[in-house]
Parts: sequence; C-alpha cells; structure tokens
Amino acid sequence: MFESETTWVLIALVMFIGVLFYFKVPRMITDVLDRRADAIREELDEARKLREEAQSVLADYQRKAREAEQEAEEIIELARREASSYAAEAAQRTDEYVTRRTNIAEQKIAQAESVALREVRSMSADLAVAAAERILAAKVKGAEAEKLVAEAIAEAKARLH
Repeated sequence: MFESETTWVLIALVMFIGVLFYFKVPRMITDVLDRRADAIREELDEARKLREEAQSVLADYQRKAREAEQEAEEIIELARREASSYAAEAAQRTDEYVTRRTNIAEQKIAQAESVALREVRSMSADLAVAAAERILAAKVKGAEAEKLVAEAIAEAKARLH
C-alpha cells in the first residue's frame, strides 16, 4: 500500500489540504472573495448613484434648455410687438406731422389771400378815389369841389376799410 505512488500522492494531497485548513487558507480565500464582492457591490452602487445623478443633471439641463428656449421665444415675441408698436406710433406721428404741416400751409395761404385781398381793396379804393377826384375836379371847381372831394375821400375810405 505505501509502495504505490498513488498512495503517496493521496497522502501528500491529504497533508496539503490539512495544512491549508490548519492555516485557515479557505477562510482567507473566502474573506478575500467576500471583500472583492463587497468592493464590486460598492462600485456598482456608486455607479448607480452616479448614473442617477447624471440623469438628474441631464433632466435639469433639458428643463433649463426648454425654459431658455421658451424665454427666448417670449423675448422675440415681445420685441416683435414693440417693433410693431413703434412702427404704428411712427406712422401715426408722421400722419400727425403731415396734417399739422398741411394745416399750417393752409393757414399761411389763407393769410396771404387775406393780405392780397386787403391790398387789392386798398388799391381799388385809392384808384376809385383818384378817379372820383379827377371826375369831380373836371366838373366842379372851387371851394365846393374841394369840400366834395374831401367828403368823398373820407366816405370811400370808411366803406372800403
């Protein structure tokens, strides 16, 4: 029995396993594997937390991007409304300016007409007086002529002015 090589290999194997158990090698291997499993579990938990945090940050970024885009659209719409309002106001002011200038021009024209009419009346009165003076001077002579001329001039001036 001790002469066979297989027996010695069996005895050496049993002794090797005995030494391993004596020095608690299986427990050390189990502890190492357990620590490795715990480390892997912690890394997986941390990776899960980081993934959740990344998803939260991504969702927050997407929400902020939508809010910024909506705010930009509101700003653009407000700018359009203000531009439209300014354009309408400018058109209204232009119309008012044109109307004012037209009224001023019409008033100046009316004043010029009035001045021209007064000048024509004044010239007509002067011509009428001069004509009446010549006619009377030719027909009436002396003091009576001067009296009639003075009365006619005064009356013509009073009526025409």
